[in-house]
Amino acid sequence: MTERALTRPRDRIVGAARDLFHKQGYRGVGVDAIAEAAGTNKMTLYRHFGSKDDLIVECLRTAIAEAHTYCAGIETRHPNDRSAQLTEWIKVAAEFVESDCRGCDLSNAAVELADDGHPAHRVIEDFKQEHRDWLASICAGAGIARSELLADTLTTLLEGARVARQSARRERPPVDFASMATAIVRSFKEAGVGGRASVGRAAKAPLTSSRSARR
Repeated sequence: MTERALTRPRDRIVGAARDLFHKQGYRGVGVDAIAEAAGTNKMTLYRHFGSKDDLIVECLRTAIAEAHTYCAGIETRHPNDRSAQLTEWIKVAAEFVESDCRGCDLSNAAVELADDGHPAHRVIEDFKQEHRDWLASICAGAGIARSELLADTLTTLLEGARVARQSARRERPPVDFASMATAIVRSFKEAGVGGRASVGRAAKAPLTSSRSARR
């Protein structure tokens, strides 16, 4: 049997949809194209997903689950070493910027789906906040003062770097995210010598316990 035949129709549909949405945009892809790419039909697609919007939400949740895996891996590889976790987060984020000129699936969806009432927006907002809080907890654990401001700065820098990569469409990113992020972290460490890390609510919000992922 072929690999496609061994894969559940639902998984094939989500995989095909994610690939098409990433390459062509959420509004530019119809359910007919998704069903064809998944090797199935519209009836089967709608049996698993009540609407295209439901499918979009599932695709975003799948992307979020992958992000949880990356972040959990960072923690596993560097147990009890927040400084090393922060360094690897920068490395992993830079790899995403360098390897993909189509940008972040969640950010792209937030821009393309103009209807504020679209269910995807809550999923995106919850995860973006959750990831920011997780990063703030790492910064605080690394002993960096104003850790929440640093987390805001780094996540904003990452968003901007991915948009710059997407806009330029060059073989290489137009900006060096890793160097900029490392310089920012260093400046926060130097400015906060003798200061106290701001843990706040972030340090108690592990990413792997996302309410988004449980939906």
